[in-house]
Amino acid sequence: MQRLKQEFPIGLDVNWVSAEHAPTTSTLNDWLLDPTSLTARLKAQCVDFKVELLGQRIEACQPHEANADIEQGEQVLVREVVLFCDAVPHVFARSLLPLKILTGDQQQLANLGEQPLGQVLFNNPKLHREVVQVAEIAPSLRVCELANMLNLSVDHNLWGRRSLFYIEHKPLMVAEVFLPGARAYKKA
Repeated sequence: MQRLKQEFPIGLDVNWVSAEHAPTTSTLNDWLLDPTSLTARLKAQCVDFKVELLGQRIEACQPHEANADIEQGEQVLVREVVLFCDAVPHVFARSLLPLKILTGDQQQLANLGEQPLGQVLFNNPKLHREVVQVAEIAPSLRVCELANMLNLSVDHNLWGRRSLFYIEHKPLMVAEVFLPGARAYKKA
């Protein structure tokens, strides 16, 4: 895992599109468009759930990650993790937390360590989720290199989703990519 941490940040420079373009495969579609907590869903399907923090740091928001509420060049806390179910890597997640939102109760989001962000978010009654986008990720992209480093064979395109969340009108973005072997790719 130390080698993976040296690769941080992995990044997600991919072509995000409207959720209308999600694949029609029912199992994959169900995972991509699930409005509930991915963390809770994964925990319910395995005995041993674990979050491995690859790293976090403050940097300027990149043009391909900017939106109406998180501006290009704005200082954001970037956090990247891998979610494991029963020691199998299932999800790579990249979160952008604008520094301007890390005030009040949201200060805790900067110090999660290996605690799942999804668990904190979905336990907040003031949480509101808006934009959901999806992306099909070719095996040549950097997140697929991460999968290979995790000893996962990438023999098909991967899929991910990106959501914009608001807590008390404070925006943050979470992108999640289902790694090879994830339950999202299994037939129903």
